Amino acid sequence: MPKPKVLVTRAWPEAVEARLKASYEVTLTPGDVIHSAADLRAAAGEYDAILPTVTDRIGAEVLAPGGRLKFIGNYGVGYSHIDTGAAKAAGIVVSNTPDVLSDCTADIAMTLLLMVARRAGEGERFLRAGLWDGWRPGQLIGRKVSGATIGIVGFGRIGQAMAQRAHHGFGMKVQVQNRSPIASEVLAAYGARQVASLDEMLSEVDFLSLHCPGGAANRHLIDARRLSLMRPDAFLINTARGEVVDETALAEALAAGRLAGAGLDVYEEEPKVTEALLTMENVALLPHLGSATRETRDAMGNRAVDNLDAFFAGREPPDRVA
Repeated sequence: MPKPKVLVTRAWPEAVEARLKASYEVTLTPGDVIHSAADLRAAAGEYDAILPTVTDRIGAEVLAPGGRLKFIGNYGVGYSHIDTGAAKAAGIVVSNTPDVLSDCTADIAMTLLLMVARRAGEGERFLRAGLWDGWRPGQLIGRKVSGATIGIVGFGRIGQAMAQRAHHGFGMKVQVQNRSPIASEVLAAYGARQVASLDEMLSEVDFLSLHCPGGAANRHLIDARRLSLMRPDAFLINTARGEVVDETALAEALAAGRLAGAGLDVYEEEPKVTEALLTMENVALLPHLGSATRETRDAMGNRAVDNLDAFFAGREPPDRVA
């Protein structure tokens, strides 16, 4: 019986690629190039499975019914770049890789929070430019993090990992906004309080950290109106999905002094970043590093292959999302 044909759209960890080669007829992408929509549409007619990443936009034009493609194993937890409705209509199963990247993504969110609060990025640029002439009392004064109030939007695995760091690491007071009720014992584990609405939370927090899904439902969840509800001394942190924040409105709020700063790891039009943000000293920008540790990237790949193996063995993929 021939092995299923599998396309891996980006370069993955070598050990995971070796595991794939042992069980499948695999086409790898050693040059780490981004596949175009035309490439993916052609691949849907040639391969039994595609293993994409966040950089691969897989829309309805790729997922036409009647093609060879039967399985999409996303390398990552977020899957708003995949049209799951079109996949369902075409009878294509979609899976993701939850759990394994929660800690590292929360680490990056806390890194960004500390960077903007304590002006770490600005300070490093200042020093590297040869401008530092010694300690002085009024230099690069930032914001104290310990004991501050953090609002967490989306209280799944990553949101809870962020709450763990904020509350138990920095004694922060935690407020939570989530689309469904959170069990009281879960909230109690982080000293957290769930608020009824996002608007209610915005004026109360020193830091707003986003950990909600992307996609159409949450596109520009943080828009000009909601930014206006935040205090001018508050900070916005986004490690969720770029489309959750209206970047133009964010840049305008920062430029006008209506917000103290922002830390971003994701962007609306990756890898493009709203140009105004690139010039702002009170903005910390990272190139989508949320899961970028060797341990996590290996675990993501193995989780994707676990789902692939289950599907082709006739079992339910453990992380099926569509």
